[in-house]
Amino acid sequence: MNRILYFLAVLAAFTSCAESYNIQGASSVSSLDGSKLYLKAIKDQKPQNIDSCEVVHGKFKFAGLLDTVMMVNLFMDDRSLMMPIVLETGDISVRIDDAQRKVSGTPLNDLLYDFIDQHNQLDNRMNELGHRESQMLLDGISEDEINEQLSVEAMRIAEEEDSLVTNFIVDNFDNVLGPGVFMMITAGFQYPVLTPQIEHIMSKATDTFKNDPYVREYYRTANEIQAHMQGMDEPAIPSEPSDSTIQNILNGKE
Repeated sequence: MNRILYFLAVLAAFTSCAESYNIQGASSVSSLDGSKLYLKAIKDQKPQNIDSCEVVHGKFKFAGLLDTVMMVNLFMDDRSLMMPIVLETGDISVRIDDAQRKVSGTPLNDLLYDFIDQHNQLDNRMNELGHRESQMLLDGISEDEINEQLSVEAMRIAEEEDSLVTNFIVDNFDNVLGPGVFMMITAGFQYPVLTPQIEHIMSKATDTFKNDPYVREYYRTANEIQAHMQGMDEPAIPSEPSDSTIQNILNGKE
């Protein structure tokens, strides 16, 4: 009996010392009530469930032990809510409203959502150019003059966006935010490509960043696709690689 009590005491001590995450969530979106929410992380290039809970009267909660800090995304069933969350030690607050979605309370989440807020501001400025174009047309301004003026502003905003993303990734090479945001900006590509921005980021990258599974696989595949395209018989006519070529490269057959 004493040995059992001793074992339980040791187990309790280890459990109490283990790092854990605690997420308290609130939502004013009525469609979420009664829904099942999931935290999913990318592992082996596929989303895998980390935790789940149910939304009850606009409230939800995730909690568990934490082996390592990781970035996850919030899903409702199989639909992404486009809310990245850093699972790290501490009390994490998640707020979902029609107007805003916010994660706060821990250092990396605060840093991530400050970046997202700045990025959203740039998106809003870019979208506003469309409204200004419509108004300028109504005011009788010529299309040539409108294009000349707004194209300069659009280029300036694009440069600010490029700088914001690049600097954030570079500043966070050695924590989960760097690879996480890299994944966010490349996820929308049809296939892995080497843009000037990505080349610039990789030229500065630390070993920790380069060895992140997603970054390493993306960069390897992008280089192989580019090498394949440059080795085509008619390089003067650029074209996208076929779906079968991309799949063969992904499967290591090219």
